[in-house]
This record gives sequence, C-alpha cells and structure tokens, in this order.
Amino acid sequence: MSLELELEIKKHINKLVFPLKTGKELELSLKAKLTKKEYKLLKALSNNSVDELKNSLNLDEDSFTLLFDKLVKKLNQERVKQKICTKG
Repeated sequence: MSLELELEIKKHINKLVFPLKTGKELELSLKAKLTKKEYKLLKALSNNSVDELKNSLNLDEDSFTLLFDKLVKKLNQERVKQKICTKG
C-alpha cells in the first residue's frame, strides 16, 4: 500500500482520531468496506489524473461524480473509519 494512497484517504476524511492502518492491513480493511469500483477509484486517485481515471474506469462525468461522492461519504462513516484505523 503506497504512501500516496494513505495521503489520499486522509485528504477525504473529515476527522481522523486514530492513525490509519498501514500496508496490507489497510488494503484488506478497505477491500472489506468498499465496493470494487470504489476501491479502484481510491487507488487511482492517488496515482492518476481525474481524466485518466474516467477513461480507465469507463465513467462519464455524472457517473464519476456519483461514485466519488459515495466513496467520500463511505470513508467518513464511523464504522469504516474504525475498520481502517488502528485502535490507538
């Protein structure tokens, strides 16, 4: 799991009380709480431009916006934050 992905996650979470898990543990936690498409979007956001992302995932503007909004809402749910963070 890359540092870029961890930074991308932190960018979209409003309040993070505990540090994120790292490496494979974070990856497994994300896969358990996100859909495959949401997970791909999150990984791609940390590595690509938005236009490259839309093309690689075959998304139009509306579909991209909807998927992105769902991803951010999900990342900010307490049960998701508990799953992807260490217990402190």
